[in-house]
Amino acid sequence: MIRVLDILEDTMVDGPGFRTSIYCAGCNHKCPGCHNPQSWAFDGGHEMTTQQILKIIMDDPFANVTFSGGDPMYQAAGFAELARAIHEHTNKDIWCYTGFQFESLIQSDQLELLEQLDVLVDGPFIERLKDPDLLFCGSSNQRIIDVQASLYQGKVVLWRENISI
Repeated sequence: MIRVLDILEDTMVDGPGFRTSIYCAGCNHKCPGCHNPQSWAFDGGHEMTTQQILKIIMDDPFANVTFSGGDPMYQAAGFAELARAIHEHTNKDIWCYTGFQFESLIQSDQLELLEQLDVLVDGPFIERLKDPDLLFCGSSNQRIIDVQASLYQGKVVLWRENISI
């Protein structure tokens, strides 16, 4: 089960192209200036099963997937299960936004989810580093990480792709 605030279909702000974004409940980072403070409460939203969320994702054959929140890493087991199901049934890529840093995730219980991701946008939002010109980030301390390349190489590898927006 995953506690979900909302699922937005065909959004273009949470990664490249059209995406189905799952916004989860719960975040202890509580970053000043957060664009989604209503997601901080862990008892917000409603519970959904992996199969319920997967059906919504599969109903749009062209949209990739983003996990956001709140912070999906607080529900790592549920999101890891969902990510495995997405990979089993589709060829969609999966992005995830978190206030945690990659280096701490590889040494934590969240590793199971991290291993299922294609791209991780890591680090807390820092209001004084806010930059509206950044692509897919809110503040300049955040990194867009190619997770699979990073795990393979044993160091952070930044995601790079030529995108026209």
